[in-house]
Amino acid sequence: MTSESVPFDDDSGLPLRGSKRTHNRVIIGHHLILHGYGHWLPNDPRGSGSEELRQEKLDDLGPIHFGRKPVQPPRDELRAFWREARPRLDFPIVWFDDAKRQAMGEAFAEVVRRCKYTVWACAILSNHAHLCIRRHRDDALTMWNHFVEESRAQLRLFADVPENHPIWSHRPCEVFLYTPEEVRGRVDYIEENPGKHRLETQTWPFVQVYDGWPFRSST
Repeated sequence: MTSESVPFDDDSGLPLRGSKRTHNRVIIGHHLILHGYGHWLPNDPRGSGSEELRQEKLDDLGPIHFGRKPVQPPRDELRAFWREARPRLDFPIVWFDDAKRQAMGEAFAEVVRRCKYTVWACAILSNHAHLCIRRHRDDALTMWNHFVEESRAQLRLFADVPENHPIWSHRPCEVFLYTPEEVRGRVDYIEENPGKHRLETQTWPFVQVYDGWPFRSST
């Protein structure tokens, strides 16, 4: 990446952070999103999943717009924003190349094995990752933290990553899924993500094909 490169995702949209649970509906799955540290700031010109700004040093970069803006700013505006923002970050921005994505996939696999999660889709991209997971005794935040902690430990082993680098944004992002149709939609969305980012199709051994749970056919 050059100094003029902009850490943003044109095609995938911006999932809402912490989508609210509807109490009279049963959650059957979760869409978890892990955002790389520094790649999407609370007052990003594209809009964000944040409702407040916790660091005063970022305050004069612009106001917060909750949610993805319907009209996206031009690239020149984004580049100007990031030229101002990068020097204010506590850590350098880390991009996930092939080796880091592979290490992250191995870390995710270890979490799935250890915690016995059922994962229906996974995409690991250059600055964020997606997981679609079946409901579990662990809540969504606990699952998100397990994936964050294991992958963070693995990426800190790389020579170009500071040993105290957070790797991920501290803001969890999740979407509750209530119906098989919602699960299938998220699975399709996640599986299409690598192609949108000019990456090869990804196949992870810990991913299982969604079988329509909890409404499996009896035949």
